Amino acid sequence: MTSAPHFIPLTPPRLRLKPGPATGHVDGAWWPRSRDLPVELPALLATLSARLGGIDGVTYNTAAWPPARRRLTLGDAVVHLVGNRWEHADTLTITGSGNRHRVTLLVVPPETGPDRALGLLATAAHPDNVDDAATLLTDHGTPGLAA
Repeated sequence: MTSAPHFIPLTPPRLRLKPGPATGHVDGAWWPRSRDLPVELPALLATLSARLGGIDGVTYNTAAWPPARRRLTLGDAVVHLVGNRWEHADTLTITGSGNRHRVTLLVVPPETGPDRALGLLATAAHPDNVDDAATLLTDHGTPGLAA
């Protein structure tokens, strides 16, 4: 039996996850440094692979992100990037390999100031939070990725 690949992060991600079983619309929030998915995803996926046991795919909204290749190679693993119009513009869904668990993250726009971004990360990751992405962003006065 082989274990799921774990990625070595290039830079630490700006990420907060809800502890334990997920509740609500998002499982936490991620604040990328840019809108370049192939550059930003390795650190995020390295961290999430510990929780998901390896990563199979990332689903994102094509209106919110510049075009990206359909596959991202990280070490010995290939992660499928699935762009579509149905994923909420302000979220990413990351699917674990093998166990098929998934994590849906609020994406805090990269240009968001630190105080607002850290507030969004904390609010989205609070175990009692059940707000959707649009409500979280609006409540913190932050325009979403699609704006």
